[in-house]
Order: sequence, then C-alpha cells, then structure tokens
Amino acid sequence: MEKENVYYATGKRKTAIARTWLTPGKGEIIINNRPMEKYFSLESAKLILTQPLVLTNNLESYDIKVKVIGGGTSGQVGAIRHGITKALIQIDPDLRQSLKRAGFVKRDPRVKERKKYGQKGARARFQFSKR
Repeated sequence: MEKENVYYATGKRKTAIARTWLTPGKGEIIINNRPMEKYFSLESAKLILTQPLVLTNNLESYDIKVKVIGGGTSGQVGAIRHGITKALIQIDPDLRQSLKRAGFVKRDPRVKERKKYGQKGARARFQFSKR
C-alpha cells in the first residue's frame, strides 16, 4: 500500500474505539480481519455503518479496514461510522458540510453514568424502610 492513498482516522462511541483505514478500492469492508457481514449479524448495524458512504456516494469507491476494540455492538458500529466519517473528510474536505448536517461528524458524548456509593446504581436507591 502506498502511504499517500491511505487515509486513517479514529472513531469513538461509548467505550468503543475504532481505528479505520480507507484506501481506493471496490467497497470491501473488513472489521477485525473479518468481512462486515460475518462480524455484524444485525442488518441495522450494517446500515448505520455505511450511512456516511451512502450519503457521499462513495459506497463502492473505497476499501475499508477497521480494528475495533471495547464496547458492545451498538458502540462499535457508532465508533466505526465516526471513523469512516473523519477519514472521508480527510479525503475531501468539501464533504464535511453534508456529513455535519447529517450528524456524523460530532462524537456522541453519551456514556454510562457511574454507580454512586450508598446507592443501588447510578440513579436507583435502596428501598426505604420506615421500621
């Protein structure tokens, strides 16, 4: 691979981190050395993952290689989508406006709230007993 034709970006969502590499190709998506269809069984996950490519008409223009760690399915899909979006902006800065309007550029800051001491969970309390 030539360095000038490889675009790298890191995407994050919840506790998942996705390192994405885009190279000119025919639209192959490899996640953790497995095809996308084998890695994500949910059809909705595949749709979310390809949203930035469909929006910019680049679905069959680039081969995508992803290394993703942490989180669950939802977090990993969001992290990969974020990484693909950032890499597409590196390739063509003019795409930023349409990707930003769709809400793909900004990292989703929502994470699980921590459990507090003296409580059952983040917000849940132990049941109060009068006697």
